[in-house]
Amino acid sequence: MRRVAVVGGGPGGLYAARLLRLADPHAEVTVHEQGLPETTFGFGVALGARTQRNLEDADRDSLRDILAASHPHDMSMRVGDDVARVPGGRLVAIARTELLAVLTRHAEKAGVDLRYGERVDARDLDADVVVVADGVNSATRTALAPELGERVEVGRGLYLWAGTGFALDEAVFAPARTPHGTFVAHAYPYAPDRSTFLVEVDQDTWRRAGFDATTVATAPEDSDEEALGYLTDAFAGHLGGHRLIGNRTRWLRFRTVTCDRWSHGRLVLLGDAAHTAHYSVGSGTKLAMEDAIALCAALTAEDDRDRAFARYQAERKPAVTRMQQIARRSQWWWDSFPARTHLPVDQLTVAYMTRAGNVSLERFAASSPEVTRRGLAQYADVAPQEVDLAAPVPWTVARPHRDLPGRLVDRTSFAEGALVEVDAVPDDPWGPAADALVRRVSRDGRTAWVTGAVDRAGLLTRLDVAERLRLRGQRVVTEGPPELLPDLAAGLAAGRTDLIALGGNP
Repeated sequence: MRRVAVVGGGPGGLYAARLLRLADPHAEVTVHEQGLPETTFGFGVALGARTQRNLEDADRDSLRDILAASHPHDMSMRVGDDVARVPGGRLVAIARTELLAVLTRHAEKAGVDLRYGERVDARDLDADVVVVADGVNSATRTALAPELGERVEVGRGLYLWAGTGFALDEAVFAPARTPHGTFVAHAYPYAPDRSTFLVEVDQDTWRRAGFDATTVATAPEDSDEEALGYLTDAFAGHLGGHRLIGNRTRWLRFRTVTCDRWSHGRLVLLGDAAHTAHYSVGSGTKLAMEDAIALCAALTAEDDRDRAFARYQAERKPAVTRMQQIARRSQWWWDSFPARTHLPVDQLTVAYMTRAGNVSLERFAASSPEVTRRGLAQYADVAPQEVDLAAPVPWTVARPHRDLPGRLVDRTSFAEGALVEVDAVPDDPWGPAADALVRRVSRDGRTAWVTGAVDRAGLLTRLDVAERLRLRGQRVVTEGPPELLPDLAAGLAAGRTDLIALGGNP
């Protein structure tokens, strides 16, 4: 590792360069970035508490400067005039330009050679190790797609990144209903006078609003000003008289990138070049910088480059795969968000926090007791003081439903012939196969009994299909193994299922 070349001067590339140089001060580390610092674009980047701990363990000096330039915030769900607020803990956001400036200073301080305005081919660089950190549009990954086992899954919905010229009081998740359909904002402050304002929408609404035409008419270096004006009006209640700001802002479809192999010869991929996870879990910069930590550790621990690359992938891929699984479920939830706006705002917030199986009902009750209390009260149609937050899972399961004394049932709870069996659920609960399943089962009219494999992923998918059936007015029982009772209870509280049963197919 005498000579290291890094392709891409984003957060992951700069952080990797600094860590590699600190690990071996005699190594020659060069970053090649095709853009110029003054042309950098973007809005805010969010960093959660766990990511901050990982960055502190790897390089306390750079984290200190990152946090000094960051903006802490709480979160809120807003539907109309109703608001549910959730403490942000140690959640912070920082301007992407400021994050790059901090990482640039620390890379230079470590002795990294930074070269801007250079478009290079990673395969041609004369280095012992070439770190490919050139983002989701990685030319290197595209060129080596067969060797790396690249797959790219394009999302169904559309989104655009915008900003505001003022700081919101807190992060805001909010729908805006328009004559063309519902748009949903994910917005958060990242500086005293700036906020990120991301908006997403389903394809049909996007087309009805005419954005298929404005997207085609917008040059890559420009912003879709017609969309920005439309959305400024749609979200006027959240913008306080300000307009949305564009920066190469256009409608996009999220691309989930996976690769079977993260290295090829001297080349090793990092961050979005190797994998992506949906923005709704705030993971792009986090994953790239944590990749950098793992890659540096592997190259330091192993004398052989190939063994180091294998170790890096073996240690990082499980965590990345798990994050991608969480992100995929989060993406499905947000793609279908308008269907849930009938829920009371606190119950909707419970549904949001538990949407991907990453936050349990017990954990959310511990961190946000008042929102959870109100959300569970709305689910059970009782007064908030009747909710037992000391035992939210058994309390949720014990609530009566129609003619039944509790939510936990078995087949003897129903008359003969009262159930329609659903035992083959598609892997994508919002895809075409699931569409057909939901249409077929909902026409039956009987209570749907949704069962399947006992693994957790299978149960979470069943709960998504159960929610789709329930949204069509059908009563639903979702079956799962006893050890996953907390997930079943979260499904009840979030309005994904009416009833639950313990069991499932082996």
